[in-house]
Order: sequence, then structure tokens, then C-alpha cells
Amino acid sequence: MAELARRLGVPDAVVIGLGSMLGAGVFVVFAPAAAAAGGAGLLVALALAGFIAFCNATSSARLAARYPESGGTYVYGRERLHPFAGFLAGWGFVIGKTASCAAMALTIGAYLWPGRARLIAVLAVLAVTAVNLRGIGKTAAATRVLVGVVLTVLAVVAVTGAPHVATDRLAGFADTGVRGVLTAAGLLFFAFAGYARIATLGEEVRDPERTVPRAVPLALGVVLAIYLVLAVVAVGVLGEQRLGDSTAPLAEVVTAAGLPGLAWLVRAGATVAVTGVLLSLLAGVGRTTLAMARRRDLPGALAAVHPRYQVPHRAELAVAAVVIVVVSLVDVRGAIGFSSCTVLVYYAIANASALTLGRDPARKLPVQLLAALGLVGCLLLAVNLPVASVLTGFGVLALGAAWYALRHTTRPT
Repeated sequence: MAELARRLGVPDAVVIGLGSMLGAGVFVVFAPAAAAAGGAGLLVALALAGFIAFCNATSSARLAARYPESGGTYVYGRERLHPFAGFLAGWGFVIGKTASCAAMALTIGAYLWPGRARLIAVLAVLAVTAVNLRGIGKTAAATRVLVGVVLTVLAVVAVTGAPHVATDRLAGFADTGVRGVLTAAGLLFFAFAGYARIATLGEEVRDPERTVPRAVPLALGVVLAIYLVLAVVAVGVLGEQRLGDSTAPLAEVVTAAGLPGLAWLVRAGATVAVTGVLLSLLAGVGRTTLAMARRRDLPGALAAVHPRYQVPHRAELAVAAVVIVVVSLVDVRGAIGFSSCTVLVYYAIANASALTLGRDPARKLPVQLLAALGLVGCLLLAVNLPVASVLTGFGVLALGAAWYALRHTTRPT
């Protein structure tokens, strides 16, 4: 079986994690989360989503150190629980993140050329796929540049908006109460899910037992701090009603702060940020597809690794083709809800797998308790997402389960 080259150290892994997370939350999900939970509810939901992400990160890091290969929870579920659990995790990840890729591509189109958003989205998918096919080293280098640009733009928004924050706008919850906070937390979880990209690239990380446990919490902590600052600024400047109705909230922040000339910079930064997300998303989905194809849960032809660039080129091309098809069908907010539902199931399986590892005397954290809280939290957020997202997400998971059962029933013994 062809192996992927181990080229990523801690800095590269952190950068890929940052590139996967930064952008999705800041530029996409703050508005629907504020509409669901209100101003104060948004901040509570962000803290809740961050805590559950931390639980998941702890479990994922332990599992990635034990199983340093591509595939993430698809591998962990197979090895620690049952082959079906692994399949369900892999299936949920692939379909959920394919929807995420389509949503991110459409966002790029909406920012660059609203009148031709779908055309720009297709071109973005083709361009990002071309970068990924050149090798994971190229992906890490490109993501490093994107992260630097995004951090600069977000700093401009924070510094511009901070003097105009009205503290009274930070109070108040939506009429939906606790359910609204849980719905918002489920949507905001979409913004944190990128840290798993480090685990799904486990076969390409140098010294994974040391690199992954360091890179995952470091990337997550940096992003959580950035999100909290920007959430306070966005709610404090715009208020929950205007934020909830906004399609480009951070551009509106600088406009409301009296500097409309900076809106173009924020829109350009959003395009760069979402491109970084798409870059890492496609890489992660391609590698999970590779892992599933190696075990014949997907067509075996997708398990090929390019002899020169050491990337799963057939898997990445197949994923890109599916994303291009989905781009013509999806709605951005609906895609976020659908993706969150299936990815939360993915992490629920990761936490269940981590529970089977037992206690870890080398860690000061109560890792078993965190895994249990992560498992319950993932399921709680998943079922409290918008009804359409829950029905669609669990329906597609059920279709995958039925196909798995049929395939194993008809397979010769």
C-alpha cells in the first residue's frame, strides 16, 4: 500500500488548523447564530461551542497519537468500536465537509462577483484543487500566507470597531431561550471543526505522538480567542437585530464605525479567508476518502497516491467533481446546518472511541470526563439545529447506513 510522505511539523500543522477554522465562523455563521440566540446568547453559544470543540480536540489528539494515519475518526471508530461506527463517521465527514466545501466556494463567489457567484465558485474549486494536487507541502505554504492576510484584516476590524462597542447591546437573549442558544452553538461549531484537519493529515505529520497533541489545542485556543473578541465587537457595534440580518457583518462593522472605505478591505479579506478554509477542507476530505477507499468502503480506485507528489490525487479529483455539482444545488446557510449535523455525529463517534482508551496517567486533564462531555454535547447540539438540517443530515446518514448494511449482506463470506 502506497504511503504518504511525513512533511508537517508543529508550526505547519497549527497553520493548517488555523486556515481551516478562521473565516468560516467570522465571515459566515455569526449572523445566523445571532438571529437564533440574540446578543448575549451568541456569546454564550460561542463559549459552549468552543468548550465542546475542546473536548473533541482532546479526544482527537489522543486518538491521532495512537493511530497516526490518514482518515481521522473513520479509522478510530473502526479500530476502537466497530467497522460500522468507522464507516458512519467517514460517511458523515465526507458528505458534511463536501457540503462545507460547496458553501465556502459559493461564499467566495458572492464576495468576488455576486452576479456570477456560481461560476466563480467553480473556478475557486478548480484552483484550490490544483494547489492541493501539488502536495501537502504546497498546501501548508499557501495556507500560511492566507492566515497571515486574514489575521491582519481581522485585526483591522477589531481595532476599528472596539471604540464603538455599546455594552447595552451585549445583553439579551432571543425568544427561543435555551434552545436558541443550543441552535446557535451547533451552527457556531461549524467554525471550530477545522482543527480536525490536523488529525486527518496524521499520516503526513512528523512525530505525530508529539506534534498532534500540541498543534490541536494550540490552534483551537488561538481561534477561540479571536472569535470571542470579534463576536463582542460585532454585537456591540451592530446589535443583535442588524447582525442577524447581515450578509457581510464584519464589513458592516467598519461601515458603522464611520470608515466605509475599509469595507472593500474586509471583503477582500473574507475572500482570502474562505479560500484558506476551502484549501484545507478539500485536502481533509480527500484524505478521508483515501482511507475509506483503502478499506473498500469507497471504490478502491480512489486509494491511489500520486508517485511524484505523494497526494491522493484520484480522491481529491473525485471530491472536487462532487463539490462542483453540489455548488449548483446548495444554499449557504442550509449547507452550514447540514454540515454541522453530520460533523457533530462524526465527533460524537470520536469521543465514544476515546472513551475506550481508558485513563491517561501522563495527562493532567480528566480526559475520560472530557470525552463523555464531548459525546453528550455533540449529540445535544446536533438535534437542536434547524429542523430541516436535522432531517436532511440524519436522513443522509441513514442512507449511508442502509448502503453499508446491504453491501455487507450481499458480500460473499
